[in-house]
Amino acid sequence: MEVIKQLRQREIRDLLTQRPIRTQQELAAALRERGFRATQATISRDVAELGLVKASQDGVLTYVVPARVTEAESTGEERLRALLHDLPVDVREAGLMLVLRTLPGSAHAIAAALDRTRWSEVIGSIAGDDTVFVAFSDRVSMQRIRGRLAGLRK
Repeated sequence: MEVIKQLRQREIRDLLTQRPIRTQQELAAALRERGFRATQATISRDVAELGLVKASQDGVLTYVVPARVTEAESTGEERLRALLHDLPVDVREAGLMLVLRTLPGSAHAIAAALDRTRWSEVIGSIAGDDTVFVAFSDRVSMQRIRGRLAGLRK
């Protein structure tokens, strides 16, 4: 099964270099044209694992692989650094959570990279389309991670 996943993800990267794809539904249809069947959940996981984000191409938001996010990156922190450098991200506090706002279609990639860091201070994260909620058990942990995120953005 892992081989199929690798082939599908390679096909996704190839598709994105050949034509603009605006939605996960368009991506699923394009994959079907090439003989790959995938559920919406599978496509969503692939988008996050590949670090795909949406960028404006001729005034239309389409999926792209960020230039700094490559398969060679080995850690979540490296991927998170690349995403935070390439994307506008607003970080705010809300209780014992950090709320990260970014471009539509980019939150899953940020949350996946954050999860890959395995930072002990992070209790968990939830990603929507353009927002990531990161939960903490105390303010000290939250402030520590906010500082790390600020450092990675530089």
